[in-house]
Amino acid sequence: MAVDSVAATTASSNPWANAASSSKDANSASINYDNFLQLLIAQMKNQDPTDPMDASEQISQLASFSQVEQTIQTNTHLKSMLQAEALTRAGDTVGKYIMSADDTTTGKVKEVQVFSDGVIAVTEAGDKILLQAGVVVSDKEIQAKSETEKSDSAASAADDGSST
Repeated sequence: MAVDSVAATTASSNPWANAASSSKDANSASINYDNFLQLLIAQMKNQDPTDPMDASEQISQLASFSQVEQTIQTNTHLKSMLQAEALTRAGDTVGKYIMSADDTTTGKVKEVQVFSDGVIAVTEAGDKILLQAGVVVSDKEIQAKSETEKSDSAASAADDGSST
C-alpha cells in the first residue's frame, strides 16, 4: 500500500489569520499511532496471501507516518513563534509616532488592538490605523500632508513630466 503525500496549505502572510482553523485542520489531519496500527492490522488481514506485504515496506510506512506527524507539530510550533514575534513587534509601536499608508492620519500610538485578521494602532487622538504596508512608524513626530499639498505635489510632478 502506497502512502500518499500530504499537501500543505498555506495561510495568508498575516500570522493571526486562520490560527484557530489551522490547529483544527492539524488535529483532523493527524492520526495517532493507535489509528496507524489499526490500519496496518486491517491491511495485513486483507492482503493477498500469495503476495504478502514486505516488513521493510511496513517500516517505511511507519517512518513516513512519523515524519508527517512531526511536520504537523513543527508547523504548529512555528506558527506560535511567529504570532509571538508579531505581537512583540506590534507592542513596540506603542509610544511611537505613526502615519497611515495614505498619508492622511498621524499621531502617537496609545495602544495596539490585535484581531484575528490584523493589528490596528490607536493614536492618542483616537484615530485607528491598520498596520499594513506603507505605514510609517517613527520615534519623531510625523506631519501628515494636507489634501492641497498632495494635489499640488501631484500637479507639479505631472507638469515636470510633460514639459520639454
